Amino acid sequence: MSTRIEVVADPVRDRCLLTTDHLSPRQLPGDDGVVRVALVAAGALLLAGDDVRIEIAVSGAVRLEIVETAGTVAYGMRGGSARWDIDIRLTDGASLQWYAEPFVVSADAEVTRTTTARLATGCTAHVRESLVLGRHGETGGILRTATRAWLGEDLLLAEDLDLSPETRTGWAVLGTNRCLDTVTTLGFRLPDDPQTLQLEGPGSIARRLVHEQHLSTLNHPASASYAR
Repeated sequence: MSTRIEVVADPVRDRCLLTTDHLSPRQLPGDDGVVRVALVAAGALLLAGDDVRIEIAVSGAVRLEIVETAGTVAYGMRGGSARWDIDIRLTDGASLQWYAEPFVVSADAEVTRTTTARLATGCTAHVRESLVLGRHGETGGILRTATRAWLGEDLLLAEDLDLSPETRTGWAVLGTNRCLDTVTTLGFRLPDDPQTLQLEGPGSIARRLVHEQHLSTLNHPASASYAR
């Protein structure tokens, strides 16, 4: 099964269908044209053998805002592993805003994390991902990530990161830092900045490498301009 959030714009009342698996989505009050959904863990996460899949489908002129009530900790797995896969599909002018809480990979954890996003032309996404390698005083475990995003028929973003302990300390990866904080926009660009990579198509990656997540200077959309 999958945790699924499906939103369809409606001139009377936007429809929202929620399916619970490892995470329980719960609808929150929202303004007109905005559907807000909280993600709450339905049990202990993330443990060896867990296969978490989150499906997001939004259609029509509506913005889905996903709120995480707490961060996620991948606990020591004693030789086991876990997956965390996100699938996003936006059509007919839909938009997504998802500012995730920290995703912490503890010592002896091994996690594969993927994000796949398919946006129709005219749709936008604004997503934050904070990856933290280890709890306080720990050397974090193994984390491998893969991101693919399409806008229409065009591949807009393809990125694979191997954040295993033996590779991530290189100067071109994390160096002495243990937190990779990233804001990605698809369908529109962030303002030019020395720490922002503009994609070839309409999209941006703003990234901060810090030792503690709270030291990141990336702002929440509530305190910055947001393109819908």
